[in-house]
Amino acid sequence: MEMFLGIDTSCYTTSLAVIDGEGNLLSEARKILDVRSGARGLAQSEAVFQHINNLPSLFERIAMNYSQESFSGIAASVRPRPVKGSYMPVFRVAESYGHIIAAMLNIPFAEVSHQEGHLAAGIMSAGGPGTGEFLAVHLSGGTTELLRVRKGLRPDEPYFSISIIGGTSDLHAGQFIDRVGVRLGLPFPAGPHLEQLAAQAMGDISVPSSVKGCEISFSGPEAAALRLIEGDTPPAEIARAVEKCVANTLEKVIRKAVLETGLREVLIVGGVAANSCIRERLGERLQHKAVGARVYFASRELSGDNAAGVALLGMSRFRNKW
Repeated sequence: MEMFLGIDTSCYTTSLAVIDGEGNLLSEARKILDVRSGARGLAQSEAVFQHINNLPSLFERIAMNYSQESFSGIAASVRPRPVKGSYMPVFRVAESYGHIIAAMLNIPFAEVSHQEGHLAAGIMSAGGPGTGEFLAVHLSGGTTELLRVRKGLRPDEPYFSISIIGGTSDLHAGQFIDRVGVRLGLPFPAGPHLEQLAAQAMGDISVPSSVKGCEISFSGPEAAALRLIEGDTPPAEIARAVEKCVANTLEKVIRKAVLETGLREVLIVGGVAANSCIRERLGERLQHKAVGARVYFASRELSGDNAAGVALLGMSRFRNKW
């Protein structure tokens, strides 16, 4: 049986994944990077150091189930986005390990981008979109982008052709959530903890969204949320207000994109897309007959940074030679 290994070393997660020749996820191993209490992130040098420390134990967990002869190829995310000049030091760790292991096993190595991996993992876990062209939203601590995506229709075409049609002019959605979460005393990354806190909300406090065309700003909403923290607003209400703000903001730009492009299939990926409130509000409002969109969410397990989509893209490149 053919198997393919994917490696992803992002800003906050070290990840490996194995898929078979049919594109089924066989196993994965992940470790979230450690961030000291009260901090709002990691320097790239510290993240690189943690990736180097994490990978040996993750490889041991994967290697327990497979022999060296099992693998037909290795892929790694070597850059944030699939454009010239896209670079972050953390991805050099995945690139280096991928090259070394592929050379040692005498099997092919494929370079892909972190964003493409998210899209591939989203389609794998959501079962769509199945059309050649669709809209996608990539939401994380380092990216908030509205994308027009064309999936290759011929075997020799790249898996994705991506163009940016909107996004944030300042803070990313994940940064907005993390900054408010840390001020509320939550651990970093704050997303899952903010969601748990928001579940206790009983009122209907709002933080205004800021959208101009398909351009988003989260700096104003952050300032509004911080003012609520300085007052006597209960933390759970602030957490829910942040969730609603992100959902309302995305609804506005996606509605506009659906209207302007005529594309009605929308894929939503990235760590922020795992939030239950955001998923429910966007699913309900965008799939209302007044909008007519069909929304696909990456599974909660594969919303955050992972190597499953990276492995899938590697398999496609080895098979189709694009």
